[in-house]
Amino acid sequence: MHVKARRCVSVLVTLSLGGLLTACGSFNSATRSLANSITPYKVDVVQGNFVSQEQVAALQPGMSRQQVREVLGTPLVTSVFHTDRWDYVFTLKRAGLEPQTRKLAVFFTGEQFDRAEGDEMPSEADFVASLGKKMDKIKVPPLEATEAQLARYPVKKSAEAEPAPEVPVAPVAQSYPPLDAPAR
Repeated sequence: MHVKARRCVSVLVTLSLGGLLTACGSFNSATRSLANSITPYKVDVVQGNFVSQEQVAALQPGMSRQQVREVLGTPLVTSVFHTDRWDYVFTLKRAGLEPQTRKLAVFFTGEQFDRAEGDEMPSEADFVASLGKKMDKIKVPPLEATEAQLARYPVKKSAEAEPAPEVPVAPVAQSYPPLDAPAR
């Protein structure tokens, strides 16, 4: 009986595998288009330091390295071989959009800021506006109510019209227990 049960299980497994293989080959174009329309969620990837147009405008020749760091933040790249150059790189990758990359190189003469070169930076307002989700698909209904609809909800009286009830106040303690533990 044990051998017979084992043979039944092996036949059942073989038939199941055969059924699965034939099911894999029976995808038609409608099933494939459905499978292609389902896409995984892709995370927005933000790397580096965002530097705005306003921050670049705040840089003045002769500023110290610390002052530049306070305005722009810590540089993404500093090189041992180019100690007079800091590089700020910002990359934003979003699903369905081209990646945004902005680069700025800051040059020093000794310990003093000399100049900045790189891409044209967006203003903070422009950058924030570019991050906004497209809300074109969402239709907001008009928020209007007729007088009949408003009459169904009576206006509550304000708290100022009614005097507040008197609440008894506990007397303030005149002496407090000592903070130190009693001596032994």
